[in-house]
Amino acid sequence: MSQTQREYFAKRQLKRGTAGWMLLAGLGVSYVISGDFAGWNFGIAQAGWGGFAIAAVLMAIMYFTLVLSLAEMSAAMPAAGGGYSFARQAMGPTGGFMTGLAVLIEYALAPAAIVIFIGSAVEALLGFNGPWVYAAFYLVFIGIHLAGVGEALKVMMVISGLAVLAILATGLALIPHFDTANLFDMEASGGSALLPLGWYGVWAALPFAMWLFLAVEGVPLAAEESKNPAKDVPKGIIGAMLFLLFTASLVVILVPGAAGAQLIGNSDVPLVDALNAVGAGQLATAVNVLGLAGLVASFFSIIFGYSRLVFALSRAGYLPKTLSVTSARKVPARALIVPGVLGFIASLSGEGDLMLAMAVVGATVSYALMALSHMLLRRNQPELNRPYKTPGGVFTSGVALTLSLVALTGVYAFDPRAFWYTAVLFAIGAAYYFGYSKNRLVAKTAAEEFAMLEAAEASLSHPADEGLELKPATQSA
Repeated sequence: MSQTQREYFAKRQLKRGTAGWMLLAGLGVSYVISGDFAGWNFGIAQAGWGGFAIAAVLMAIMYFTLVLSLAEMSAAMPAAGGGYSFARQAMGPTGGFMTGLAVLIEYALAPAAIVIFIGSAVEALLGFNGPWVYAAFYLVFIGIHLAGVGEALKVMMVISGLAVLAILATGLALIPHFDTANLFDMEASGGSALLPLGWYGVWAALPFAMWLFLAVEGVPLAAEESKNPAKDVPKGIIGAMLFLLFTASLVVILVPGAAGAQLIGNSDVPLVDALNAVGAGQLATAVNVLGLAGLVASFFSIIFGYSRLVFALSRAGYLPKTLSVTSARKVPARALIVPGVLGFIASLSGEGDLMLAMAVVGATVSYALMALSHMLLRRNQPELNRPYKTPGGVFTSGVALTLSLVALTGVYAFDPRAFWYTAVLFAIGAAYYFGYSKNRLVAKTAAEEFAMLEAAEASLSHPADEGLELKPATQSA
């Protein structure tokens, strides 16, 4: 390996062996857990409980099949780029970039939206809100990430645990008050009791059903920092998904089943309102406080996700290479700070709902491309070492692909603005790639880049051993 390449990768290394499968599963739950507290319930207003339940089952199938596909690819290619790396290996540099851009849109906009919701929660609890609240949360939690990945993931587990405790306590309190009649108390508007707003309502409810699982696909972004990627990442992401299916079932069935679909479909704090409706006021106050922990958990973990994605895209040359330089603690500091600054600026708009809808557009596009990547890798690279294999093979990823495209159209049904605004972001990103970064990539494929990284680490551990010369696609930084 050349001196230039050794120096390049020496400045761009993450801390390996930090996370086992339990921490990775906790990361997956943390990404998503805020969606159990609010947001999903607006799908009931769009479709009634029956229609939303259908939408939730469809999205649960989409995410579960996607997770099984990602488990195989992450075990075979344990790189920090996650889905972007898989797509790059399957579809080349352009396919990789478009997938990475889709995930980046999701992960950059989601924290900006969540911090707006955090501000509203802080205002309800303490009586103040505004840009200083947003800035404080960005500063504190980016600061924790800068301390090191092990410290950050442990803090995240504690916060997520508090949020999960609130959901479990809510479920137990609501069970005695459950009545199936409450699920169907909305007035039918041209539909039936099961589908009071017809099948169009089911379509428009799909983006809200996604909030129950949105961002769980980010677990493979921590692959390079796991102890045994081939085993830990599949176990972590599948374990997270199974737990999220459990919590989603609790809130979707018990919350409207106790308080009524009509009330919950229009609630800003559905768990709290359900508890108040059944006379559990003290628990409602506690859950209101712990609901903030749920928002913070997702905010905190998605910051981790965007930093690893930006790090991977930068190290590969898709984004400015300076963003992937790591600190003495092997933390991608610039990849944490720069998107955080941009996210804070976006949060000043106050358009949390719009940004979340745009994040969903980015997510569904990335899901389709990641599922397609699984299918292409199975067909074109059967020799690839796969420590874990997806049950059902390409049929499973085909289901994920189909449902992700259906979900994408659902965003348009709910909010066409989000669809077109996100299309503009894709156009800007594509212009940057084709006009600048396409000719400045470090390697042609994810596998080649990963081999270069391994060679660099070996030469750093044994400086006298130069290893094999691995030339980049054009030139490295």
